[in-house]
Amino acid sequence: MPPEPLKIGLIEDDPIMGGSIVQRLELEGWSVDWWQTGREALESSRLDAADLVVCDIRMPDMSGEDIYRHKLGSAETPPFIFITGYGEIDQAVRLMRLGACDYLLKPFVFEEFHLRLKQNARRPGRSGSTEPMRLGVSQTMMEAENLLERYAPNDLPVLITGETGVGKEVTARLLHKRSGFAHGPFMAVNCAAIPADLLESEIFGHERGAFTGAEKQHLGYAERTKRGTLFLDEIGDMPLPLQAKILRLVEERSFFRVGGEQPITFHGRIVAATHRDLLSLSEKGAFREDLFYRLAVLPLRVAPLRKRPEDILLFMKQFLDEASVRQGREFKGYSSLTEEIALDHAWRGNVRELKNRVERAVAVGQQDWIMPFDMFPDRPGAEEPSTGFEPLAGIRDDAERRHIERALSTTQGQVAEAARLLGISRTTLWEKMSRLDIQGRRSEN
Repeated sequence: MPPEPLKIGLIEDDPIMGGSIVQRLELEGWSVDWWQTGREALESSRLDAADLVVCDIRMPDMSGEDIYRHKLGSAETPPFIFITGYGEIDQAVRLMRLGACDYLLKPFVFEEFHLRLKQNARRPGRSGSTEPMRLGVSQTMMEAENLLERYAPNDLPVLITGETGVGKEVTARLLHKRSGFAHGPFMAVNCAAIPADLLESEIFGHERGAFTGAEKQHLGYAERTKRGTLFLDEIGDMPLPLQAKILRLVEERSFFRVGGEQPITFHGRIVAATHRDLLSLSEKGAFREDLFYRLAVLPLRVAPLRKRPEDILLFMKQFLDEASVRQGREFKGYSSLTEEIALDHAWRGNVRELKNRVERAVAVGQQDWIMPFDMFPDRPGAEEPSTGFEPLAGIRDDAERRHIERALSTTQGQVAEAARLLGISRTTLWEKMSRLDIQGRRSEN
């Protein structure tokens, strides 16, 4: 007997878009219930039965956020994905922080939309959201994740680049989880942390008596990978002599244990990562150019955290929840000024720095909310106020400044276009920019 099709609840008032989505999803084998107002959806008993709800943020009678907040009170809240225009991204991110699974910017490609549905729909016998592993909610990281999905089905090498602490190993683990190698182990080797004279033995293993102290045969990471993923982290720090043997592993898919005479077939997939510029290193003779091109068949760059502010707030919530449980503490969340400071922070240590700062804040926090001095004790002016309460002055200006700067960044400094995105006149925007000391350039548009 064929399995019952998964059920989609669609809340979309546009008859053309809604009809198109229903038609495409039914062709893919989904069962779809479509409501054109929020009230219709909330009054339907089929909403709670949905395996996934796709909801437009802007509805004629209420917002998507109103619908979602209403459903948060029920025992069986289905997973939600929101459809949004560019100007509603802040609201979409706020919904993610409340527990929504995902959001998609309009217009979207159906194939990407369909992939998100498959990733987030709950399966029979499971309640609530599937809580899938995600790289972030920013458009940059969603594009990176979409690229990763295209890389997953094959066995070609992947090279992940990005600054220290940005999440390269998390990215590699997600690639492994979604690939055909997921049934095998994920073997991670930090090439910078293992002494150079031991690294070859750790990766390829050794035979008994291969060197002084080799009292028995040792199976290395490559052999223990089996049909899984071998992750070579910080490969830019690997000694040149060993790079030649990694090249053989990539090209011939075989290797020798140290002291061994028989080649051993490698059945897994190789994923490498580095924070270094490997091409620049190759020009200096510190990295093999041929190895670079063999590893970078499928390249993937992870953007620094400061370039994706939407992810900062998401990870802050995630790390606060985790640290609070681990340390036995309880907080209501972050003060608004703490969030503003976090969004302005340079995050030179990226996600790793963010996690460490949240851990510290949970350990030392004395209020119901995480305050700036808990998370940023090294920031000038972050000392604890005597009242333990955050002053209102400056909070609105900080929020306006951040939103205007984000609009100007999107329009490459074009004030007229930024004013259009913000829904205000150019004159009003210039006045705000002058008051808040924000630089931009004039446009004739």
